[in-house]
Amino acid sequence: MTRNLALVFVLLTVAIDAIGIGIIVPVMPALIREVGGGGLADAAIWGGWLAASFSLMQLLFSPTVGGLSDRYGRRPVLLFSLLFMTLDYLLLGIAHVMWLLFLGRLVGGITASTPATVAAFISDISKPEDKAKNFGLIGAAFGVGFVLGPLFGAIFAEFGTRAPFYAAAAFAGSNLLLGWFVLPETVTDEIRRPFQWRRANPVGGIYSLARLPGLRTLMLVMLVFQVASTVYPAIWSFYTIERFGWAPSMIGLSLAGYGIMIALVQGWFIRVVLKYLSERQTVLFGMALEIVGLIAYGFITETWMVFAVIPISSLGTVATPALQGIMSRTAFDNQQGELHGVNASLTSLAYFISPLVMTGIFYIFVSPDFPVYLPGAPFLLAALMTLICMALIGFLTVETDPRSTVED
Repeated sequence: MTRNLALVFVLLTVAIDAIGIGIIVPVMPALIREVGGGGLADAAIWGGWLAASFSLMQLLFSPTVGGLSDRYGRRPVLLFSLLFMTLDYLLLGIAHVMWLLFLGRLVGGITASTPATVAAFISDISKPEDKAKNFGLIGAAFGVGFVLGPLFGAIFAEFGTRAPFYAAAAFAGSNLLLGWFVLPETVTDEIRRPFQWRRANPVGGIYSLARLPGLRTLMLVMLVFQVASTVYPAIWSFYTIERFGWAPSMIGLSLAGYGIMIALVQGWFIRVVLKYLSERQTVLFGMALEIVGLIAYGFITETWMVFAVIPISSLGTVATPALQGIMSRTAFDNQQGELHGVNASLTSLAYFISPLVMTGIFYIFVSPDFPVYLPGAPFLLAALMTLICMALIGFLTVETDPRSTVED
């Protein structure tokens, strides 16, 4: 019972992270224009920099948080993160100048480094052969949050551009109280690893893990694929407003539909796929479907087409937990926090790069002075990047037997 409640808490933490992101997506274009002024294209550029600042902090601090969880445990790291996340949303709720929005995103990026610790917790309680399936639960929880976040955002947006931030603070604070009572510690003295600053940073962590066979290429694939996948949160609000003239409610509805599919795919469908395909084959299968969806978003012109493509693109999300499963089985047991911290840093680096690149391309291709009008151009770039990832995985030879030997 204790283990089940703890699992519920960590999955709720992931879901609330997603709710916190999704709940503000429908109001971000209006909020940025309210605070900074300017048109939609200008707001997209500001939105890109705000997203990039958030991700930069995750990039810098995810290995530190992961390393701290290997040393001091998953429990204190998760609870402190939720406390400061609650305070950060309250700060964003009162921000009326752009520098406060940036400050809130910087602090939020540090406090939102929980995915690494959640993944390490899942790894702690999972058998080696079950890790890929159980990492799918993380994706499913994110999908649920991705559903509820935009829906809540659309609802709370009716009360003003600040209301979604206060709602996100309430969710994070409530989950903090739950975790205080139900979360046990899973780091034992057998797997506890000393905290080392030389490894508790993106460069040191990557250097340490890159010595393991195959992980260097796998980390490159993770980075490039995440840059491609991040096109959705980076550009979706601006793309759908420009292409279809959507209101916040329709943006929230579309993201909710996508989130429902992600929850189904990563909570259930990936388990079916892994019965018939290896983890590597599952990665390739997911990336192929992702490419189909991205190309479609590059050219569609009608609202109904968006909802027709969502099931295809969401099936592509089986690739990420399968890729995490390969990486986790390649690393040592006492490196799981470090590994998932590095993965979180790679994801954060992608979230830093992608908004700047994708919003910049969007700005160019919707500019009246540019000879080609193509709001979906960022999706086409993402499709090309995913194709490169498929090629790297296809030619990779990697050992995926579980490693239980403790490395110093």
